[in-house]
Amino acid sequence: MDLIRHLQCFVAVAEERHFGRAAELLGMAQPPLSQRIQRLERELGVRLFERTSRQVTITAAGTMLLEDARLLLSRADALAATARRIRDGESGLLRAALPPDLAGEAIAAILAAFRQHHPGVELELHELSTAEQLTRFTSRELDVGLVRHPCDIAGLELGPVLRRELGVLLPREAPAASLEEVPLAALTGYGLVLFPRAEAPALHDDVLNTCARGGYTPAAVRQGSGTGFVRGLVLSANAVAFAPRDSGSADSPGPHADIVWRPLAGAPLAWRHSVAWPRGRGDVAAVGAFAEATTRTLWNTAAVTADLPARPLHLRPAAEYWL
Repeated sequence: MDLIRHLQCFVAVAEERHFGRAAELLGMAQPPLSQRIQRLERELGVRLFERTSRQVTITAAGTMLLEDARLLLSRADALAATARRIRDGESGLLRAALPPDLAGEAIAAILAAFRQHHPGVELELHELSTAEQLTRFTSRELDVGLVRHPCDIAGLELGPVLRRELGVLLPREAPAASLEEVPLAALTGYGLVLFPRAEAPALHDDVLNTCARGGYTPAAVRQGSGTGFVRGLVLSANAVAFAPRDSGSADSPGPHADIVWRPLAGAPLAWRHSVAWPRGRGDVAAVGAFAEATTRTLWNTAAVTADLPARPLHLRPAAEYWL
């Protein structure tokens, strides 16, 4: 039995005290309305109305049940409205992730842009590497994230791929620090601070292969992800590190003034990012809002250039992200 529809019929008859007017209000014929009321009475085991040829009177049992029926209908309407908002991305929970090396200013801008357009959505934000994001996508513990390429994108949809060219962080006294652009071969003799291979194996290997092709084989490869830790190793371990200029690593006063950032000659290295989400994700609007907020923020603040999308963008045309 369609309980909600039957209760709608019950309330309409109780309020109109007339089957004909109630049927008209409900947009149905009178005989099916009478049949619904009779079936509801059988299901509940009580008589709801006394019927005569001239009038319809609600019974004492019907009166006692009327308020509960109205309450149930109200809750059903609220449930449907909430479902619509979730479907349209206006409420609910969105589990999202950003990589550990993203600048704090960029994270704040992404959050502000997302909340401006979807204030009713609870955003559960995590700091996760690409490998950790891929694992959570597989286990359905993550709805959307910002991944770094190359990586395994099987089963994922991607937003536009953004390219952030890398320069090199090196000690101020290093001979290469005096150059306007640093060839990779000029880093010979220095170790390299690089994110752990487990975070993004394909990218880790790609970086080292590019270094080798450019004439630089690191004296040692040290693992580091956090900004402070990486800079500490650069200062104390005769090492260098690769970073985008917008990472806050350029020349600046402060505790790490002995470190400088220089562009790499020929721009041989770059981070390539895109927003990713599982194919067939249900709450398209919320995922799309996070994708747009993240892509816009990186485009406006992170000195990125557009690369070809690794996969077609189904949430909205890729060109709309650059408006």
